[in-house]
Formats: sequence, C-alpha cells, structure tokens
Amino acid sequence: MKVTLITGASSGIGEAFARRLAAEKHNLVLVARSENKLHMLCDELMLKYGITAHYIAIDLIDYEADLRLFWETEKHGMEVEWLINNAGFGSMGDFAELELETELEMINLNIMALVALTYRYLQKMRGRGKGTIINVASTASFQPVPFMATYAATKAFVRSFSEAIAEENRPFNITVTALCPGPTDTNFFNAADAEPLQTKGMQTPEEVVETALKGVSRGKAQIVSGWTNYIGSVF
Repeated sequence: MKVTLITGASSGIGEAFARRLAAEKHNLVLVARSENKLHMLCDELMLKYGITAHYIAIDLIDYEADLRLFWETEKHGMEVEWLINNAGFGSMGDFAELELETELEMINLNIMALVALTYRYLQKMRGRGKGTIINVASTASFQPVPFMATYAATKAFVRSFSEAIAEENRPFNITVTALCPGPTDTNFFNAADAEPLQTKGMQTPEEVVETALKGVSRGKAQIVSGWTNYIGSVF
C-alpha cells in the first residue's frame, strides 16, 4: 500500500499536513509520542475522507527508534512515497544555563532521527524511481540566533542537508525539500517555555502546508513560508 509518513503528526504543522493530504486522498502513517491523539486523528480522517490511516506511537529520540519505525512499515508492506520529517523541538535561553541533556536530545531528534529516516526511506524511493521528502527546517536556519543557539544550528543543518541531497536525487525523480516556516501558531513556543519572538504576521499551520505543497509541486529544494519571512531570509 502506498502511504505518506508524517512524523510529529499529533499537532501543529504535522497535523495540518495530515489533514490536508488526507483530503487529497493520501493514505497515511502518522508518527508521534501521543498514542491517544494519533488514534483519534486517524479515526477522524478515515471516517471523513475514506482513506487508510495507521499510527505508530514512538519517541524518535529513543535508541534505534528510526530502525523500529522503518521495519514496522516494511512489515506491513507500506510503500512510503512521501516522507515528511516534521518532528522536532526547540529551547530558548542562555546556552550555558540550559539543561545539557535537553540540548543533546534536541540534536538527536532534529538532526539524527531526520537523517536516519531520510536515508532509510530514500533507498526504497530510488528503487521505485520516485518519491517526495519534506524536511521541516525553519527561518532560524538562515543565521545564528542567540538564545536559541542549538535550535537554530540544528535547523541550519536540516536546510543544508536537504538542499544538498535534493540535487543528488533529481536524476532519480525524487523531490527533496527543506521547508522553512517562520513563527507559526503551534505549541512550539509553549514547549520551549518561551514567548514568540514575534506575533505580528504569525502564520497558521494550514498556511505553511499550503505554501509547502505549492513549492513541492514545482520541485523546489527550499521553501520559505510567508512573504515577510522570505524577505528576511534573503537580506
């Protein structure tokens, strides 16, 4: 069965991707830590859109979680045609005063899990001669950000990595895109125990997804969501 796999799918941009792509008749595999949220979302989307939606409740920070996720989809004969690496989190504060364990977990999730899942599913996409990968970066990836030092650095990696492998995989009919949203109306800042750096012009997750899908349809390797965010990224 052909599916779209979305990590961090229980809320925010990941949930918005799930809802939009379900409406476009994608069968889904939704991944996050919250089993209850995933279960309810899958039931809702299957009933509303007549698709098939599976969920896998897993913490991608855990040891070999990416491998367990990969083998779960393989075991059930799921062909991941679209991979949306959306799972991630941030922190805010003076780096020297933050919890080291949390900063290392952020690197693990935002970078290591993303790279591992991209690698595993990219092999299958190459064998089929098609595929789409969206790696969610951030407008924070365009410059160092004091008091969000680790987060911005992880997203700079995601953007650079994604744009590089986008070029490597064009001959294989595989689109790889770095999606760079600015401040978005999600629980990101609550989870980071911080106030948004700006609220004016903050986008909704649905607006981010709309921009992302338009860019992917054009084969873009980098998508900055929001006009003011785009201006800020090039100056």
